[in-house]
Amino acid sequence: MYVAGAAAHEWARWPDKSSLDMAEDVFTRALEDAGVPLADVGAVVSASSRFEGGLGWGLHANELLQQVGETGATAINVGGGCAAGGIAIGTAAALIASGQYDVVVAVGAEKMPMGFIPRPPGAADSLSDTDFLRWIAIGASNPAYWALEARRRMHEYSTTEERFAQAVTLMRRNGVENPRARFRSEPTPDEVLGSKMVTDPLRLLEICAVSDGAAAVVLVSAAYARHLNVPLVEVAGAAMTTGTFGDRSVRIPTISQNSRPNGTPTSEVRGAVDRALSLAGVDRADVDILEFADNSAWHILAWPEQLGYLAPGEADAMIEAGILGNGRTVFNPSGGFLSYGEATTAQGVLQVCDLVWQLRGTAGPLQVEGARLAQTAVLGLGSNGASIVLRSVD
Repeated sequence: MYVAGAAAHEWARWPDKSSLDMAEDVFTRALEDAGVPLADVGAVVSASSRFEGGLGWGLHANELLQQVGETGATAINVGGGCAAGGIAIGTAAALIASGQYDVVVAVGAEKMPMGFIPRPPGAADSLSDTDFLRWIAIGASNPAYWALEARRRMHEYSTTEERFAQAVTLMRRNGVENPRARFRSEPTPDEVLGSKMVTDPLRLLEICAVSDGAAAVVLVSAAYARHLNVPLVEVAGAAMTTGTFGDRSVRIPTISQNSRPNGTPTSEVRGAVDRALSLAGVDRADVDILEFADNSAWHILAWPEQLGYLAPGEADAMIEAGILGNGRTVFNPSGGFLSYGEATTAQGVLQVCDLVWQLRGTAGPLQVEGARLAQTAVLGLGSNGASIVLRSVD
């Protein structure tokens, strides 16, 4: 199957636009990009959350179809927190692979609350909801456990605060010429270190902001693609996984007697990355671009290692050399979440859009020359992980 169309809204704060407004915009433009009429869309899979609404029940795909035209298409709404966009695309790919549909659109649109998600996303009436408890009983919002991991890295690999700041500078440098990024400036390491402390050792400029944004991709079957006259990108592998028993990610940052000494906070994402590569029949050495979730400065260093693209502790040398990559694979040429800000459920769809443009050779100043194979990696609430492998088509 193939991606035939892609569209993304600019990431920013859009007080005069609803998530439905943005979803309709990218949905319509993605179909235009693919040259596909609305009547041919068999299903819409929407990454949904409590923030974007969707008739008050997270029914974003239904809301979108009612807005653009009631054609009888199937509406599927998927959750997964920040991994919902990747899960939406994986679900869309499965619908086509099953033979049910020739055209499926995956879309994510999100309007985030102000600040670092100021209210706990869990359920106050359920003491079994560990996500609610970590906010209320421990006071540990997301930046808090990213800071715990950053401190652990400083202990294990002698990573310095200056190295985290340098990593932010490099990531933001990639986003300077990204027309869809919210933050298009390159702060110096000193400016990063001079920003307000949020949760020690992470400062304000070392944590991704929350943003509004939307993205959509049009997936088509091989049979349908033969009738299109647009550049195609193959969906070579799509995988969705959850964490394994004992890994820290399952109940971060609650205290557990079942944690494994070598458990990581990205086990579910590593599992998705491994499975997507296996489905595509390729190795990491074949991948030209990796777009991964960099919610903080810690992620920039830790994730390439935990996803198997770098050896443990190797990222510090990478940052010291002034690069974001391993000499073969380029990491986050888009500028990542630190440049975009995070619009949770839309983020995984945006990653695929960025890679589609790279593999088409239309990424402009962000273009990685000769890129033919690319991968995404994203983590979401509930220990969800998703990864998509894309391949250029001659």
